[in-house]
Amino acid sequence: MLRSLISFIRFIFFWLVFSVITRAIFELYFIDKLKKASFSEIFQTFFYGVRIDASAAGYISILPLLVFFIGWFFPKLNIKGIWLRVYVYFCIFIISFVAILNLNIFREWGTKINFRVFDTLYHSPSEAIASTGSSPIGLSLAIGTFLLVAGIVLSNYIIDFNFKKPELKWYVKPFAIILLAGLNVLIIRGGLQLSPMNQSMAYFSDRQILNQCALNTEWNLLHNTVENFKTPYNPYLYMSAHEAESLVDSMYTVQKDTTVKILNTAKPNVVIIQIEGFTADLIESLGGEKGDAPNFEDFIKHGVLFDSIYSTSDRTDKGIIGILSAFPSQAIRTVIVDNVKQERLPSLTKVFYNEHYATSYMYGGESEFMNFKAYMLSHRTNEIIDKKNFDARDMNSKWGAHDDVVVKRHVKYLNKEEQPFFSYLQTLSNHEPFDLPVPAHFPGEDLSNKFRSTAYYTDASLKEYFDLAKKQSWYKNTLFILVADHGHRLPLNNADPFEPQKYHIPLLFFGDAIKPEYRGQRIHKLGGQTDIAATLLAQLDMPNKQFKWSKNLLNPYSKEFAFFDWDNGFGFMLPGKVVSYDNAGKRIIYVGDPNQPQKQTDEMLQYGKAFMQQVFAEYMKL
Repeated sequence: MLRSLISFIRFIFFWLVFSVITRAIFELYFIDKLKKASFSEIFQTFFYGVRIDASAAGYISILPLLVFFIGWFFPKLNIKGIWLRVYVYFCIFIISFVAILNLNIFREWGTKINFRVFDTLYHSPSEAIASTGSSPIGLSLAIGTFLLVAGIVLSNYIIDFNFKKPELKWYVKPFAIILLAGLNVLIIRGGLQLSPMNQSMAYFSDRQILNQCALNTEWNLLHNTVENFKTPYNPYLYMSAHEAESLVDSMYTVQKDTTVKILNTAKPNVVIIQIEGFTADLIESLGGEKGDAPNFEDFIKHGVLFDSIYSTSDRTDKGIIGILSAFPSQAIRTVIVDNVKQERLPSLTKVFYNEHYATSYMYGGESEFMNFKAYMLSHRTNEIIDKKNFDARDMNSKWGAHDDVVVKRHVKYLNKEEQPFFSYLQTLSNHEPFDLPVPAHFPGEDLSNKFRSTAYYTDASLKEYFDLAKKQSWYKNTLFILVADHGHRLPLNNADPFEPQKYHIPLLFFGDAIKPEYRGQRIHKLGGQTDIAATLLAQLDMPNKQFKWSKNLLNPYSKEFAFFDWDNGFGFMLPGKVVSYDNAGKRIIYVGDPNQPQKQTDEMLQYGKAFMQQVFAEYMKL
């Protein structure tokens, strides 16, 4: 019996050692993010991570224990010992593969690999693969090879592959099995405490990067995957449903339902241009860099700029829903891929269709990506134009047709479209892998410069678009709305997922449909993508009550606030203030003003919790 216990301990110990190695590589890879952390704090990532590492090792041990129990009770089965070596090597390979995927996912998203990565790969494999184009392939392969070789070599030293089953009386074996199985269950659940192992048990710091370092990547992926396949439930229950509903409703209550009218026409054509990854950091007028988007600066002089707008989340599938359906991101879920639910959402496209507008959607990539096509068709889009409608020679990007090709096609399409029309144009060039059909404006292979160059190219394509559009008869009666689908960590590479800077985006109402006296004006009211619907429809005297998560940015009485979220956390903003909360660690991880009274922080957090709870509750009811 002692021999079995020692072999089991050696097996668990190997996976603990391997977890230490993968964690060390993760921390070395992101050493720049740990510059402000002390040696003691970095050491604590290993200390606080050991229990969740052991839990992951316990899961890996389930199959070997099961095979051992069967072979021990039925020795005539003659299970060869080689199977364990094959199993261990296979697990090492999978963990090594997940480790290098995680490095690139964390670099782009700021969160560890989760079920959503594989869900995206399943729904849109070609686009998911294209997204990896900016990843350092050589370095990733080198790290993966090192982990694989190191794991195999260490396993031969630590694991007892030549284990011999102990000789015990048959009636003693059940007690031995119960002991080993019970010990493994104890390891998996993290101890005898009331609550079983969860992510927060690895959290120990107010610095989110340290908590992410402590969190076991494979355990987190397994946990996240299981949660996605569970019967849906609301993981964001912070208060009673009545209290949450009351707090959210109070934010949308206005003393007077009115609006500042900035349009010179009652029934304009409407074109929404969703610009891929066009973060505010690219735009000088929004506090960004100078020279990245010079034409956008000129557009601002002739439009109405909403300069305090934040995206609902950090991915395109969430941005489209935020813009067209005015529905906030659901953090760990994406409603657009669920046809039953997304069909029940309101949509600007459907509103305009019902107002007898011709409706269309144009995208140079695959409209099937993340179920975009199904969403558009569900909401009365008359015509969908995607990469299948372009010539083969136009497929000059890994995603499809580059922006200059698409915007020219859009102008030609609108020339033949019956007025009034509502059209949604989606760009793609400013997306990983940041390739270009023209020489890069910013030289070098630096990822930030590649991002700047694709943004510069998209900006130039938009100028070309408007230069062509201005020559068309329909231009003078058209309102253009330029908005990013989400922000981005690049080009500055200094914003984590819980910081508002990553979600700050441009929103510009532009065109001759705007009264001359409003052109060049800036609206400072704090808001988000979800506020486009109410703001636009109020201008056109169209009903907007179905967009319950949208407020009119041009109503002087509407309250100022913004809400954003990421995979398992959220941020709530008031003018000059922000608080971010990590749901896994159950803690505040960011406060915009450290000197802010705790009472104000707590009040803001309560509103944020109410929003997150209500958004997910509504998602479940759809």
